[in-house]
Amino acid sequence: MSATYYAPQGGHPGQEQLLTDRAIFTEAYAVIPKGTMRDIVTSFLPFWDKTRLWVIARPLSGFAETFSQYIMEVAPGGGSDQPEADPAAQAVLFVVEGTATLTVDGEEHHLDEGGYAYLPPRAEWTLHNTTDEMLRFHWIRKAYEAVPGLDQPDIIIANEKEIAPTVMPDTDGKWATTRFVDPADLRHDMHVTIVTFEPGGVIPFLETHVMEHGLYVLEGKAAYRLNNDWVEVEAGDFMWLRAFCPQACYAGGPGKFRYLLYKDVNRHVGLRPMFGPRP
Repeated sequence: MSATYYAPQGGHPGQEQLLTDRAIFTEAYAVIPKGTMRDIVTSFLPFWDKTRLWVIARPLSGFAETFSQYIMEVAPGGGSDQPEADPAAQAVLFVVEGTATLTVDGEEHHLDEGGYAYLPPRAEWTLHNTTDEMLRFHWIRKAYEAVPGLDQPDIIIANEKEIAPTVMPDTDGKWATTRFVDPADLRHDMHVTIVTFEPGGVIPFLETHVMEHGLYVLEGKAAYRLNNDWVEVEAGDFMWLRAFCPQACYAGGPGKFRYLLYKDVNRHVGLRPMFGPRP
């Protein structure tokens, strides 16, 4: 299976360009379109050489609660021997352009386009771009919620091109999900999957559920229902959906519509007072 994934290139629009774009930020959802991912909004991280990134989600009042998501851009010769500063953070890496040399617990792996890595908390890992081409990948981070009696998950190294998608029942193959983690493995408290809609495929009802979502469009375009609104999205756009935000989708074509999906799973809802201590 051949796959193409959109990756931002940066740059700046010309002064003659209109200001109008599709960026939306609401209490229920946000759309960060690809046109906003310019040089001026990049960030940098300690101990990462020849690297910049776009932060497209982070824990923030009124925004993402459970995760952060970066689009990393590593120039040839760049990378890090100290990539993660938080020992409680688990990570998913997904390569959209180039090749990453990832070393985990002393074992070296080469992640090409479509490459996936799950890195549990406290994993010893480094990442470098040892090629002559730019490397771009998604880095999704979440503080791991340990459960007494459950071990933490194992390291997973995979490539989506080698995984058969799971077709949703009663969809004639028009809606499928590529899963990197067994849904029955309750050690995991987050899933990162790839959702694929063939032209004409739909989410045929307004999904309304407790899971928070981050959706990065890898390929194609679609009309997406977010709360009360229909929005058009295309490759390179990012959507954040808070818990219980109604959602649906219509993929009109002409090609496949595919996105990288984050969601929190498999844990009790935290119970804590919202306004000070309980009596």
